[in-house]
Amino acid sequence: MEQAWIMALAGGLLIGGSSLVMLAVLGRIAGISGILAGCLTSETDGLWRFLFVAGLIAGPLLFRTFSGMDAPLPSEAGWPLTIVAGLLVGFGTRLGGGCTSGHGICGIGRLSIRSISATLTFMVLGFVTVFIVRHLLGGI
Repeated sequence: MEQAWIMALAGGLLIGGSSLVMLAVLGRIAGISGILAGCLTSETDGLWRFLFVAGLIAGPLLFRTFSGMDAPLPSEAGWPLTIVAGLLVGFGTRLGGGCTSGHGICGIGRLSIRSISATLTFMVLGFVTVFIVRHLLGGI
């Protein structure tokens, strides 16, 4: 685990760089919730969206296959809580006008005040939620 920071740095550089390329080439923000929503609606430019989502799924699978590294440990929360959490995240992305990738990576990179405040809100509420669940409710 002493080289975990290298993997995190490499991952961050890949995400940031690919977001920049997407903005430069397609003129699109790499916000995952918006891209996925476009796959589920009748967007006329949908092929790139499906390829993007396919890459999100295939990338980790290919990395795991060729790197020899084991997958991270599965969540202990179970499927019901995971489904509820996913629905709440979907609701939050609609309410916030975007997700952490759109606001946190692309928006902050463009110095968008709206995205900076949205990302600060995501982070603070995430910290508060973890504190409540782990320390006040005794974990899940």
